[in-house]
Amino acid sequence: MNIGIRYAARSDVGMLREGNEDSAYAGTRLLAVADGMGGHVGGEIASAAAINALRKLDTDVPAAELLAALEHAVKQANENLHRIVEGDPTLQGMGTTLTAMLWAGSQIALVHIGDSRAYLLRNGELFQITHDHTLVQSLVDEGRISIDEAAVHPQRSLLLRALDGRGEVEPDLSLREAKVGDRYLLCSDGLSGVVSAETIHQVLTGVADPEQAVRQLIDLANRGGGPDNITCVVADVADLSQQPPAVRPVVAGAAANAAGGPPGPAGGGGPAPAMVEDTPAQRARQLGDTMPQPPIAVDEMPPPAPAPAMAGAADSLRRPPQATRKRRSWTWLVVAVAVFALLVVGGGFAGLQYLRSVYYVSADKGVVTIYQGSPDGVLGLDVSKKAKEQPSPPVPIGDLPADRGKEVTDTIQVDGGLNAAKKTVSELRAALCRYTVAVDGADVRIFQGRGQVEKGCSGASISGTPVLKFNDLPDSDKEDVRKGIASESREGAQATLAELIAKRDTCRDTPNALRDCPK
Repeated sequence: MNIGIRYAARSDVGMLREGNEDSAYAGTRLLAVADGMGGHVGGEIASAAAINALRKLDTDVPAAELLAALEHAVKQANENLHRIVEGDPTLQGMGTTLTAMLWAGSQIALVHIGDSRAYLLRNGELFQITHDHTLVQSLVDEGRISIDEAAVHPQRSLLLRALDGRGEVEPDLSLREAKVGDRYLLCSDGLSGVVSAETIHQVLTGVADPEQAVRQLIDLANRGGGPDNITCVVADVADLSQQPPAVRPVVAGAAANAAGGPPGPAGGGGPAPAMVEDTPAQRARQLGDTMPQPPIAVDEMPPPAPAPAMAGAADSLRRPPQATRKRRSWTWLVVAVAVFALLVVGGGFAGLQYLRSVYYVSADKGVVTIYQGSPDGVLGLDVSKKAKEQPSPPVPIGDLPADRGKEVTDTIQVDGGLNAAKKTVSELRAALCRYTVAVDGADVRIFQGRGQVEKGCSGASISGTPVLKFNDLPDSDKEDVRKGIASESREGAQATLAELIAKRDTCRDTPNALRDCPK
């Protein structure tokens, strides 16, 4: 069996945006959708750059190398964005989501970052196979807000992860097995944020031709108000020995414009035909009814039961008779809504860029911990997370001088990003009250902060340690104990003391076992 895909792709500017910041690619081995952000020009450049970095993968890649090849291409895309911003600082803040699938027979590598989505229709059931990297999705995951609250949350557009050329990229990567009869949908949030999962399910199950399915999905998003660019890629897994494959790749949206050529016959970048007559008033009313849709909270969550058939949809959406002045007032309302939405999205993205560049040092489970984000939160919500890089070995707060430990528990805010946070941790590590095994009169004890009293350490011995007499030690160890045997941790000092006690016991049991046992 020769397993492959039949596909269609299309990107539409929507009803309110002036330009298309989405990009898409569909070929025999690669499917990808990218949703740019950071201003009209910046968003177009970012999404097109991401697609252009991946499209070279649309060739034979061994199944064993799919994930590595896809991960490398995504990192290359992120580095390309970094170089673009370095060359033109006015593009600072641009970025893009990316959801892509790389195929080798029945094996699929899936990469995902941001809030574009991938869906799988299998045996009549629809599954969302990506997880949104958004603030509201993280709050839903933690059980702090409900799905209904997420749908109307003021920060629902705030991304926690995106390709933006700032530091290391952290996409989700997975390997999947395709089956003949599967249907995959990749889309930007211009579709999933407006058209419900039930309706997407209904179209994917009811429209056999991928091209017609793409067109109908885009049309539904536009009839729902089309507040954002809309991009869809639909691919059917088929036995290509029985069905001829599509042979020409499709480039859509900003990537097609950047390539300087017209879109392919499968729908590249032209607008989808309208299915019913509509008006700005009708679009605004639909927008209020259907947007935004709540995120699906878990991976591979089956959709609700399909909605009833859309009989009479055209009648229900038909333009009501209105005077010319009334239509004009609705037009201004739609424009006002669009401007407000752009300001919210732009402000949210700018806030995200700030939060991703800010780090602080605080306490977690008794050790010094580096956090990314703001300790003050946004609108009363915690928008920080543990940084990927943490102090190694850990720095126990209990081993710091009292004043430095209080600084950590109160939170140390730093200027200069991750490097500044690491420098703060290094300074804290240098201030640790060290443990020392040393002589105390006739006994050998463990001390904390001995010789560091001026730094705020107690310098006292640790209570509860086993009794060891100094004169019971082998001669070779006495000099070391007189100087003090330093250790980085209490556990290390206890291990040193245990080793000395073992030597004492050996000398007691077998006096000649060690050459310098005390007489």
